[in-house]
Amino acid sequence: MTTSDGELIRRSIEQPEAFAALYDRHERVIYRYAARRLGASEADDIASETFLVAFARRRDFTGSDDARSWLLGIATTLMRRFARTEARAWRGMLASDLARTDIDQIEAADSRLDANRLARRLGKALVRLPPGDRDVLLLQTFGDLDYEGISRALSIPVGTVRSRLNRARRKLRAAIEPFSRQEKEQSHGRNLAPAPSTD
Repeated sequence: MTTSDGELIRRSIEQPEAFAALYDRHERVIYRYAARRLGASEADDIASETFLVAFARRRDFTGSDDARSWLLGIATTLMRRFARTEARAWRGMLASDLARTDIDQIEAADSRLDANRLARRLGKALVRLPPGDRDVLLLQTFGDLDYEGISRALSIPVGTVRSRLNRARRKLRAAIEPFSRQEKEQSHGRNLAPAPSTD
């Protein structure tokens, strides 16, 4: 039977070496989350620092099973110092990565439109989001957390998570709306084109 994260953390208070198992279990998730937000160059430092902070604060952990939300919350807090680096990373972000934000039209837009232009536009829109809205959106997108996990990670109510996600998605939809409209117009024009002559 696998030892729960909570059990490992509690054990590590008396046996610090037990914390290494928690690191082994979650380091890739934290690294991937940081790399998607900041790029690979900063991700190693963020992942390492996240576990240093978690180790120092392990007595504060109140969960029982999964420490992923707690660790991603620590990583999110640490990344706030890297706002400029993060903004540059978003501008170079792949549209296919952004498609994971679960915005209705973005998947179609990603497959049909100029991915670089769309990614730049969405990157700029992400930069303009309030930090709280951005953190919620990226914890869901890159941290793969559900509403309750985000709530635990940021110590905010689930209702606040929902409202921030809705607001962030609305702003990102507005950023891609001109692309979607242009594509519809082009598609409509193609549909009206005369059929080729068979003479």
